[in-house]
Amino acid sequence: MENKSILDTIIENNLKEEAAVLDSQVILDNFFNTLREKERDVLVNRFGLEKSRKITLESIGKQYGLTRERIRQIENSAISKIKKNNEFKKYIASLKNIVTSLLEEHGGIMEQQYLIDNLSYLSLLAKHNQNIELDVLRNHYDFVLLKLLSDEFDHVKENNYYNNLWKIKFAEINHIEEVLQYLLAQFEELKKVLKTEEIINLIKNSEVYQKHEAKLLVSNNFDISHVIKNHRFKENYDLINEHKPLYSLLRSSKHLGQNKFGYWGINSWPEIMPKTINHKIYLIMRNSGKPLHFKDIANTINEISFDGKKANPATVHNELILDDKYILIGRGIYALKEWGYQNGTVVDVVTQVLLEHGQPMTKEEIIESVLSKRLVKSATINLALMNRRKFNRESNYYSLATN
Repeated sequence: MENKSILDTIIENNLKEEAAVLDSQVILDNFFNTLREKERDVLVNRFGLEKSRKITLESIGKQYGLTRERIRQIENSAISKIKKNNEFKKYIASLKNIVTSLLEEHGGIMEQQYLIDNLSYLSLLAKHNQNIELDVLRNHYDFVLLKLLSDEFDHVKENNYYNNLWKIKFAEINHIEEVLQYLLAQFEELKKVLKTEEIINLIKNSEVYQKHEAKLLVSNNFDISHVIKNHRFKENYDLINEHKPLYSLLRSSKHLGQNKFGYWGINSWPEIMPKTINHKIYLIMRNSGKPLHFKDIANTINEISFDGKKANPATVHNELILDDKYILIGRGIYALKEWGYQNGTVVDVVTQVLLEHGQPMTKEEIIESVLSKRLVKSATINLALMNRRKFNRESNYYSLATN
């Protein structure tokens, strides 16, 4: 069966009203107009419904000269008024169907932020002309789930293994910790990062999967590729769509994370969450698979914005100079030593090439080998080979000069 987006399925089933409620602005327009100005302001500021930043109860209290507890009372009163709105039950019934469909497709359980990301994407898809920041839209659905749908679904608080979850009522969750414990143990043993596809296959071949297979196999009706796609890497979307419950569990992990290039590992690993400028440089070069100019490395760090800290090209250059795992192979261009590149002059590199080969080489062979270790012009290598103190030439073959 061809995968369809959740929105397509909703519309095909003549549930256009449900698609309409995906416009989360209806919360503000239809429900908040019954609130007093102070009640509205408290909710808007508390949950970041107009600006992405959420403000604490204490900070809101200071604005109004009220206690933290009084602001909480105003918040609760406002929520109660919204739920008494004549349109509330109709709105919630439609939205509940959408959330239920999402949860069922993921085995009945989804990590909170992942569920919010799905709802936000569907909202944008349903209403192309929404003039709203994505972070604010996510805050809308965070508010909807926590305050308006909390009676319809179970909110599972985070623990040592997983982050906050939402689940269909009565859905079992005892398998989550077991699967995540298995994955964590595998990463600790393998000591290397893995792609999503590798992790799914790893779980599928495990005893823990056989034990809980019934909870991890569901129908594959909806295509989530547009929700999880990333311009830096491509996932195996067909496999993920077939195993959404496994992917959902992976997204819920407290100890595992996915880096900016699509690889998963333990959060404390610098390959997953780089903390220093050197970690960021190495991660970018490793995933580029090719030599880079130090300015390009700095630009990529700033574009990716690992932690919001800007990288100065001069700082990046200093790190590259001081750490011997990076090799200068051209003017401002660096490679990883582990790729086989070498320091030194072109004469030094040619000498090393001949030593490693152990016998005379043709000019063409030397040029090819040197170019795999240094970014230089062929003419520069030809010039180096003319050094008779270093190299002998017999016919078209070169060898090391004997002193």
